[in-house]
Amino acid sequence: MTHNRIKINDIAQLTGLSTTTVSRVLNGKAKQYRIGKESQEKIKKIAKELNYIPNQNAANLRTGRSNTIALIVPSLNNPFFANIASNINNEVRDKGYVTIVGDSDEDVATEKLILQQLSSRNIEGIIIVPCGNKWAHIKELHDQGLPIVCIDRYFDNLDIPFVSTDNHHGAYLATRHLIEQGHTIIACIQGVKESTPNKLRIKGYLDALSESGIKDILITGDEFSFHCGYIETKLLLQQKNKPTAIFTLSNTIAMGAMKALKEERIKIPDDISLITFDDHPYLDYLATPLSCVAQPVTDISKIATKFLFSEINRNKMPLPKILLKPNLNIKESVKRLNSRY
Repeated sequence: MTHNRIKINDIAQLTGLSTTTVSRVLNGKAKQYRIGKESQEKIKKIAKELNYIPNQNAANLRTGRSNTIALIVPSLNNPFFANIASNINNEVRDKGYVTIVGDSDEDVATEKLILQQLSSRNIEGIIIVPCGNKWAHIKELHDQGLPIVCIDRYFDNLDIPFVSTDNHHGAYLATRHLIEQGHTIIACIQGVKESTPNKLRIKGYLDALSESGIKDILITGDEFSFHCGYIETKLLLQQKNKPTAIFTLSNTIAMGAMKALKEERIKIPDDISLITFDDHPYLDYLATPLSCVAQPVTDISKIATKFLFSEINRNKMPLPKILLKPNLNIKESVKRLNSRY
């Protein structure tokens, strides 16, 4: 069945008014052009009866604006990034805009392609979680005047604004908590090695160990993925001097680790303790609720969106490079050994 889109011409014919008059009423300019209330009511009544939907493309051509922003994340399979996408979409929708979401799949070539495709669609701004340490393609768009804000991952040496978590502090808190519970052999399963958050989390882990005089350092992994957590945990369990605790640098890694531990019939926290970076509601519904470093995702999303729209609306603000403090949520996945403190 063919759907015939209702046009301004159709409403003009039915009302007996000019297409110009109809257009001005439907675009909220009736008062500006002193169009009578009777004509306004007639036009709006017919438009409602016909379920008239404005042509957004035509509006874009008139105003030069698309009311669209883009969000690019490394993986929508990661609950942390899915949560960010949900929060930002809500913020953007409240401003009357639409969000186009792109998934770079942790691949810089894919990220470049998505940015190229999006920049041709007249988007007004981009919020991005960069997937690697290459930034020339992002800086090029920013230098051309397209508002861009990085969240979670960022480039500290560039003049591109970012909003993220104090990852060093969060990892330090988590590792320190394990040490305070008596653990001295603490394995750390990391994510993408070159990403800024990963580097800072590793530094927090190392600083906490060094401060306590612990020299056993065990860092493994290279992806923020279930597979990484699963494989690396399997390998850790083969070691002669097994860790008494594992610190995973994302909740996706933690899920893989838990699967490996379950297959080996190793109980959390009786046989091994587990703590992770990133919170999510499902962590509370596990057989053993998982202790975690909770990032302020809502605040990150609000601040990033606020700054992006200040740029879109040409309301200049100081260049933000913002790190928000995370919280350590202690649950039931860490066992207390003979404490050193």
